[in-house]
Amino acid sequence: MDASCLKYALTDEERRQFNEQGYLIIENALSPEQVTELTTEFDRIYEDKLAEGHDSRTALFYPNFIPDADAFQNLVDYEKVLPKVWGLLGWNIYLYHAHMIATPPNGKPKDNGTFGWHQDSGRVNVEMESHPRPRLSLKVAYFLSDVSEPDRGNFWIVPGSHLNDNLQMPADRQGQPEGAIPVCVKPGTAVFFDRRLWHAGTPNWSELTRKVLFYGYGYRWIRTKDDMTVQHLWERSDPIRRQLLGAGVNCNGHYSPTDADVPLRVWLKEHQPELVR
Repeated sequence: MDASCLKYALTDEERRQFNEQGYLIIENALSPEQVTELTTEFDRIYEDKLAEGHDSRTALFYPNFIPDADAFQNLVDYEKVLPKVWGLLGWNIYLYHAHMIATPPNGKPKDNGTFGWHQDSGRVNVEMESHPRPRLSLKVAYFLSDVSEPDRGNFWIVPGSHLNDNLQMPADRQGQPEGAIPVCVKPGTAVFFDRRLWHAGTPNWSELTRKVLFYGYGYRWIRTKDDMTVQHLWERSDPIRRQLLGAGVNCNGHYSPTDADVPLRVWLKEHQPELVR
């Protein structure tokens, strides 16, 4: 990894924003050329799924897309993003979850129904004995389509709600929780969010198809949430990318890692020693 990536290191203001609000927006994280390349690969997969019988009127949730294109793999350790990820989570991390979502126009009249609000990680939110619940992981969402206006299938959030174990919903299931806002961003934007942040996907009432890539980073002792069939990529990846794709020496190395398990720690000892403990 080139040390030039450190110019994108997490700033004190970005840390404060993420810790207090549960999310962070990085505009122009992707260049127009990257957006074009990624969109081409995204569209290829989407068209294949439609040809296989996916209903064009419903959202496509497609996990384990990383092996499908070099452009997707290059975001695993992307220089403008990974330094902020390790700045928030530390060095004992990997990509435990990845999925792409295409949300086409739903062709229905807009309504005021309450969205499907949730925190990520399923049973973790029931079985962890702590308050607030532990962070454990975060996601980076790369937006390829223009969702700079509402009603385009926007991702909705309640800022600051990552520290709340419950979220009060409207009693009549009409409208959204207090403080809820749509995330309105342009193509090329990366949105980081804490897995505990209460959020919701929404209907797409526009004429545009919403296209997003989600990269989920968590601690290496967390099991993958998808099949993550990336092992064949290890041989042609550099050491840090191999770590992020789940490689390691043995199972114990997920809990008591050696330098061979976590080359990111070795690299940080040289370049950002204040982050190594």
